[in-house]
Amino acid sequence: MGIHARIQAEIAKSVQFDGHSHMPNTLAQAMEYAVFPGGARIRPTILLSVALACGDDQPDLTDAAACALELVHCASLVHDDLPCFDNSDMRRGKPTVHRAFGEPIAVLTGDSLIIKAFEHLALHCTTSPDRAGRLIAHLAEYAGTPNGICAGQAWESEPNIDLSAYHRSKTGALFIAATQMGAIAAGQNADEWSDLGAYIGEAFQVADDLRDVLCTTAELGKPMGQDAINNRPNAVAQLGVAGAMEKLNDILACAIASIPACPGEQALAKMVRMQADSIMPSADIVQRA
Repeated sequence: MGIHARIQAEIAKSVQFDGHSHMPNTLAQAMEYAVFPGGARIRPTILLSVALACGDDQPDLTDAAACALELVHCASLVHDDLPCFDNSDMRRGKPTVHRAFGEPIAVLTGDSLIIKAFEHLALHCTTSPDRAGRLIAHLAEYAGTPNGICAGQAWESEPNIDLSAYHRSKTGALFIAATQMGAIAAGQNADEWSDLGAYIGEAFQVADDLRDVLCTTAELGKPMGQDAINNRPNAVAQLGVAGAMEKLNDILACAIASIPACPGEQALAKMVRMQADSIMPSADIVQRA
C-alpha cells in the first residue's frame, strides 16, 4: 500500500462512527467533512517518508502517528477559519465547517479532532509504550504552547509580533512534528530531524505567501489576499515575487542538505523535492505577476 493510501485508510478508521448510536449525527458529519476529501496530506506524507527512510519497523504505529498529526492539522484549520480568527468562507474548495454546520459545531469539531488524535495514538501505548509515549509528547508540544500552533495563533492577538516565533509556531511547528514523529515511530533519535522539519515549514510559509498574493480564489480553494486583509507579514510584500522565489529555493536546498544519514536518504530527498513542486506556484502563475 502506498503512502497516500496508508494515510487515507488510517484517517477513515479514526473517524468511523458506524454503530455509535449515541454519537450526535451532526458532529459526526462535520468531523468527516473536515478531514475528507482532505488536502495534499503533506505533513503525514513527510512523517511516513521519514519513517520509511529509517526502516519503518512498526508500520501500524507509523500510520497512527501520521493520522494523529493530520487530525490536529485539520482541527487547526477548522478553528482558524472561525469568525473570531480568519472568518473564512471557503476551505479546500468548499464551504468552511462553520459555514456548513454553524459555529458551535465547528468549535466542537476542532476540539473533537484534537482529542481523537491523542486517543488514536494512546491506543498504541500497550504495544509500543515507549515510542507511543514519545509520539504523544511531541504532538502535544507542537500542537500547544509555548512552541506549537496554539502559540502561533495567539501571536496574532499580540500588539507586537515576534515574526520568527510566529512563523515557527504557526506554520513550522507541525512540520517539525512530522519529521521528528516519523523518526520516533521508526525508533530513531528525534532531535536529529528537527532541522529538516524547520526548513520544510519555512519553505511552506514562503510558498503560501506567494500563493496568497499570486493565485486566484479558485486556484487556492480559499480566499486569496488574506495576508493583506488581516495585516499579516508576507514574504512577497517584504522581498517581491523574485526575492521570495529565490528565498524559497534557498530554503529547499538547505532542507535537502539537512537530511540525516539514513538508509532511505536519497528517496527522502526526492520526496522533499516532490512536495516542494506541489506547493510552489506554477511558472504560469508567477509570470502573471
